Amino acid sequence: MSNALRFEEITVGLEYDTPGITIGEHHVLGFAGLTGDFYELHVDDDYARSIGYPSRVAHGLLGLALADGLKNRATVRLAAIVSLGWRWKFTGPILIGDRIAARIRVVAKRETRKPDRGIVTIEVTLSNQRGEVVQQGENDMMVWRRPTA
Repeated sequence: MSNALRFEEITVGLEYDTPGITIGEHHVLGFAGLTGDFYELHVDDDYARSIGYPSRVAHGLLGLALADGLKNRATVRLAAIVSLGWRWKFTGPILIGDRIAARIRVVAKRETRKPDRGIVTIEVTLSNQRGEVVQQGENDMMVWRRPTA
């Protein structure tokens, strides 16, 4: 965490991109097994096509989980302590074979009662390889401050 940005170094308007990840069948089936969500849209191509999708669609919560993981793999890192919450929208399908990546933008920050931490709000926009936004929202995070002398 030594190179992670602390509260004082984080500026509203800071923007950066995450690396990407290609969604494989193993992601979707693994997530289904982990959560018990075997809804046909996620595991049955024929069903997905019958309701207008070209193929199975990854779980929305899988997209959110991957967005959080991508955020933590970005070259810009925030000195996060804990995530306080998400406000999230599923705006398009994530299909097997899609490559997704996120754009992060700091939209707000505020001090807390505790002098060693602050709260930062980031906007996360998750897009596929065609530049289509598939999910987006905000994440409130508690971050470390610089130690005071």
